Amino acid sequence: MQLGMIGLGRMGANLVRRLMRDGHRCVVFDLDSEAVRAMEKEGATAASSLHDLVDKLERPRNLWLMLPAGVVQPTLGQLEALLDTGDTVIDGGNSYYRDDMARAKQLAPSGIHYVDCGTSGGVWGLERGYCLMIGGEEEPVARLDPIFRTIAPGTGSAEPTPGRTRTGGTSPEGYLHCGPSGAGHFVKMVHNGVEYGMMAAVAEGLSIIKHADAGLTSRTVDAETAPLREPEAYQYQIDVAEVAEVWRRGSVVGSWLVDLVADALARSPELDAYTGRVSDSGEGRWTVLAAVDESVPAPVISAALTQRFESRGLGEFTDKVLSAMRGEFGGHAEKAG
Repeated sequence: MQLGMIGLGRMGANLVRRLMRDGHRCVVFDLDSEAVRAMEKEGATAASSLHDLVDKLERPRNLWLMLPAGVVQPTLGQLEALLDTGDTVIDGGNSYYRDDMARAKQLAPSGIHYVDCGTSGGVWGLERGYCLMIGGEEEPVARLDPIFRTIAPGTGSAEPTPGRTRTGGTSPEGYLHCGPSGAGHFVKMVHNGVEYGMMAAVAEGLSIIKHADAGLTSRTVDAETAPLREPEAYQYQIDVAEVAEVWRRGSVVGSWLVDLVADALARSPELDAYTGRVSDSGEGRWTVLAAVDESVPAPVISAALTQRFESRGLGEFTDKVLSAMRGEFGGHAEKAG
């Protein structure tokens, strides 16, 4: 099939590469002309503008947006005037699912299809494939199946589920039509919320292991500091990088996330290249909001989200208020009633 790709960041460019490897033809555009030229050298057709990209696509046109969530709406506004009935726009980024619902309604009077496609795979997706969570109308999703099938990992990426009795469906291939507009990004939103919790648990666990030598260091002894009761129980100097490496093999917590941290620790055992600041692009917040609306307890995801706020210093004033209530001033503790 032919596909127009708008946005040639790390994931957008690798999606194009994966598609071209399987014989699909790609027309590409990005505000960074160097990125466009680089993909042209690899076999893609370069476009100098959105208008040029649309002109170079066969009807019905298929366009994939791989853009930051905040850029999707203005880009869609420009495209709407250029597209025709039967064309399909796929948003493969991390847009809010409620925005997808509104955008599908916005384009419907023009006969333009809108498909939301949550895309997970990160830096290794080019080789391993991308897990796809898709929302939208049945017809365009079915028509685009060859595109999704190429991008997805395929059945060989995981062992068959022993208890699975279904013989149909695409989920074993690594892609799934989750439902109507917004359903794909809803599932991807929760996926990323779960990821927040998993990442936080791995990070906390490795930090506990790193500090297993707490009994070997002297601690402040005063009325305001809880003592370490049994310092002899915390005298292990464990190589955290090696722990991450062994967890990758046969462990129930072995995962791509552990692969990533093992690689980072191998390169920098003390993680000196990292600041400790962790961003949140929106999905964790939206997952927590959905949990509140649905009255679903989600303490792990909620805590992981607030931990990211703390990592950016957003809890500093809270800490100062706590310090004030404890009567601590200028680093010196005074007795509090």
